[in-house]
Amino acid sequence: MNTKANIDLDAIHPQIQHLSQLCSEKCIIDPELYLKHRVNRGLRDLNGKGVLTGLTEISEIVSKETVNGEEVPCKGQLYYRGYDVKKIVSGFIGDKRFGYEEVVYLLLFGELPTADQLAEFNHLLASYRSLPGSFVRDIIMKAPSKNMMNSLARSVLTLYSYDADPDNTSIPNVLRQCLQLIARFPLLSVYSYHSYNYYLKGNDCFFIHEPRPELSTAENILYMLRIDGQYTPLEAAVLDAALVLHAEHGGGNNSTFTTHVVSSSGTDTYSAIAAALGSLKGPKHGGANIMVCAMFDDIKKNVHDWEDEEELARYLEKILHKEAFDRTGLIYGIGHAVYSISDPRAEVFQNFVKSLSDEKGLHKEYNLYCTVEKLATELIAKERRIYKGVSANIDFYSGFVYEMLDLPPELYTPLFAVARIAGWSAHRIEELLNAGKIIRPAYLNVKERREYVPMAERTAIAL
Repeated sequence: MNTKANIDLDAIHPQIQHLSQLCSEKCIIDPELYLKHRVNRGLRDLNGKGVLTGLTEISEIVSKETVNGEEVPCKGQLYYRGYDVKKIVSGFIGDKRFGYEEVVYLLLFGELPTADQLAEFNHLLASYRSLPGSFVRDIIMKAPSKNMMNSLARSVLTLYSYDADPDNTSIPNVLRQCLQLIARFPLLSVYSYHSYNYYLKGNDCFFIHEPRPELSTAENILYMLRIDGQYTPLEAAVLDAALVLHAEHGGGNNSTFTTHVVSSSGTDTYSAIAAALGSLKGPKHGGANIMVCAMFDDIKKNVHDWEDEEELARYLEKILHKEAFDRTGLIYGIGHAVYSISDPRAEVFQNFVKSLSDEKGLHKEYNLYCTVEKLATELIAKERRIYKGVSANIDFYSGFVYEMLDLPPELYTPLFAVARIAGWSAHRIEELLNAGKIIRPAYLNVKERREYVPMAERTAIAL
């Protein structure tokens, strides 16, 4: 059956090619029309500022301040429910405990939990860290995918069928669904990878570790992923910090806005979260750290002396000039749509990166990252004339951290989803509680009207 499908696909290929040419010729809109009609492409104005489409109390991004009546760039700040993320991280690190579950509680319920509240919440999440009977065999192992994000989305949509009350959008029911998804995302991601690794990559070892109730989300990910279930305290702490820093980032990022848009239609939780996963999968959103790792692999192969700043700068210039690496002219991990002077998540994360590189004996690699960060920000600011400033974003370091944790690249974006499901859940609930209207922006038609042409009078379009 699969062979026949492939033959049929090959047979229609010339027709698809012809039709795709027709699409390309007839569906492109003159870029000047966007300026003429003052269309904010990407919901961003000509200065790159996001168009205000809603209100939120879940998180706040600060990248500018008002000085003498004018907005100027400032050091980036990120707040979860009004609390500075840097102080949140310092708090749980100082207490030598894990922070992701505390941040999930904060994002969903708007307040920091007491010790007793957090213990009860952890117990609730642990009770949800399981999948329906035979789900791994029938759903995850049945049709493994080469992309874990598609596996994750398929699993989420399938869980709808296992829910006794899937379409009920009352807040208690939606909260129950969201908490179950938050607890299950690590299992769905890791088990999908094991299935892919065994069936599609041909690894002869297949194993499933059930999550342990006494472990944190970060610990369970490492425990379930590794065949021996072993990890160091620092490894778990660094992964936990990564989850905290990726858990939420304002209502305007693509996947969170998708959650708002789809939730506003009144649809079920599983459909809304699957839509957000589809958004996050896109390389412009969730896959940046993979490109950072690929770029550094390329740098390591082509720069003889990693400590020679002049040699490094020359190669980075080649990347900027589209003469090296993927020839896009991008130095991945440098620059951000909102932050300019600094990304607070990258600042927090860099301390963990240093500690982990020390534990792993990767001092040379860490120094290479630091040098590239310094040189790249200088080169981009100079070559691209970016006066607002440019800095490393969290993706610059997160891929390196995942490499040091020996996490497979196939799980980099799913781990982003494992963290961000907390923010998506909070925003879905906020949308259901506050909106009342379906989100429906306007599109202006710029195609001229034409008279209908009867079939007998039509002529084929020459391409």
